[in-house]
Amino acid sequence: MDFENIIVEKKEGIAKITLNRPQVLNALNQQVLSEIQAALEDIGKDDKVGVVLITGAGRAFSAGLDIKVLSGLEGGGGAGKVGNKLGRGPIEAIESLPKPVIAVINGYCLTGALEMALACDMIIASENAIFGDTHAKWGLRPGWGLSQRLPRLVGVMKAKELSFTAETISAQEAERIGLINKVVPAEKLEEAAQELAGKMLSNSRGSIAAYKTLINKGMKADLATGLKIETETLITIEDTQERLTSFGKKT
Repeated sequence: MDFENIIVEKKEGIAKITLNRPQVLNALNQQVLSEIQAALEDIGKDDKVGVVLITGAGRAFSAGLDIKVLSGLEGGGGAGKVGNKLGRGPIEAIESLPKPVIAVINGYCLTGALEMALACDMIIASENAIFGDTHAKWGLRPGWGLSQRLPRLVGVMKAKELSFTAETISAQEAERIGLINKVVPAEKLEEAAQELAGKMLSNSRGSIAAYKTLINKGMKADLATGLKIETETLITIEDTQERLTSFGKKT
């Protein structure tokens, strides 16, 4: 599958999607968002892939929605009907993909790009990465889930502070407040991402898919409902017996 705005690489069970518009800090437009969604849908059908990495070329993960898209907005402060629909497409594809998706943040990760990163299962960042929700600076509001995901990660008051002030924070601060999983030196980012992905690949894909389903569904409910979801959701894991038998032989 050929793309104009992203690069997709598959190697040893890991698929890597690179946003490839470095001249505009990988700004997200309709074409980029459509290509990300198409790539994720293709990866979902590829049984050889167990983990997905999403990163950006150059000095940014992404600066957010393209200014050309923003200039054509209708009133209401959102990303417009087209922008909202296209943005939610790849984000829903990330959430529904039965494989872990890791956002690998190599630089700026702002506004719409932050919304996309928050939909990923984990976030690992370079020490040079910068995070920020700048919707309020431009008279906009989130439409891809940030107002709901951010408070669940960092707490309501910290989320309000970040969104109301529109200030950016460092990768180190993002790690401190629980926004991301890990910060590594810039030159070690790719290695760290591959290592994290490798640890997941060594485990049961069926178990990981089950965890992702249960956690994502449970986070949208209260604790009692979440516990019921965990107990009553029927999930088939195909390699259970094989792994248990292997474990028995080792012991």
